[in-house]
Amino acid sequence: MTNAVALVTGAGSGIGRAVARALAREGWTLALMGRREAALRETLQDLQPQALILPADVADEAQVDAAFARLRERFGRLDLLFNNAGIGAPPVPIDELTVGQWRAVVDTNLTGSFLCARAAFALMKVQQPRGGRIINNGSISAHAPRPFSAPYTSTKHAVTGLTKALSLDGRAFDIACGQIDIGNAATDMTEKMTRGVPQANGQTMVEPRMDVEDVARAVVYMAGLPLSANVQTMTVMATSMPFVGRG
Repeated sequence: MTNAVALVTGAGSGIGRAVARALAREGWTLALMGRREAALRETLQDLQPQALILPADVADEAQVDAAFARLRERFGRLDLLFNNAGIGAPPVPIDELTVGQWRAVVDTNLTGSFLCARAAFALMKVQQPRGGRIINNGSISAHAPRPFSAPYTSTKHAVTGLTKALSLDGRAFDIACGQIDIGNAATDMTEKMTRGVPQANGQTMVEPRMDVEDVARAVVYMAGLPLSANVQTMTVMATSMPFVGRG
C-alpha cells in the first residue's frame, strides 16, 4: 500500500489504536484523529514517526473540517477512512438517562461518522486517481441490543443505514463503503465484561472476549481490497459470546 493514505478516528486507544498500528505495518501512510494528542502520538510511537496527528473531536464540524484540510495539505489525497470513534452512555434504564447523555452518544457515534464521511467524500471525489474506501465501525448492537443500551444501540442502527447510503452514493465516484460489526474485542471499554455484565434474562454474566488484533487483521483485509470489490458487512466476534441465540 505504498503511498496510500489512511485516516483512523478514535485512534488514541482500543480498536482504533490496534487498527492504526496494523495498517502502518502493512505500509499505509497514517493520519490519526482523536481528542487526546498525547494518546495519538503514543499509538504509533516509533512505528511511523511521519504519521499526521490530528487532534480533533469528531462531533465538532469546524474541528473535523480543519483536520481534513490539514490532511489534504499534507498528503493531497485519502484512500481509506476508518470511522471508528465512538462512546457509550451509562447502562441505566432509559428514564434515568439525561438528554445530555443521549446527545453526547449521538453526536460522537452518528454525527461524527457523518462529518468524517462527508469530508472524505469531498476529497475522494476530486483526487486523482479518484475514489477511496470508507469502513464504518458498527456493532453487534446494530443487530441485538444489550440491556440499558438505548443511545448506543440506536446510533449503531443508524450507522448501518449510513453505511448503506454511502455505499450506494459512492458508486458513481469509485468510493466503496463497508461496515465491521465487532463483538467483545479485548479493550479497556470491554474490561467490565471480565467482571460480569447484564444479560437479557436479568442475570449478570462474565463474557468471553477476543484479541483486538483479530479485529485489526479484519479491517486490514477489508482495506486492502481493490475498489472493484467490497466487504459490505463483516461480523467479527468472540466465538462463545452471547450473540447468536442472545435473549
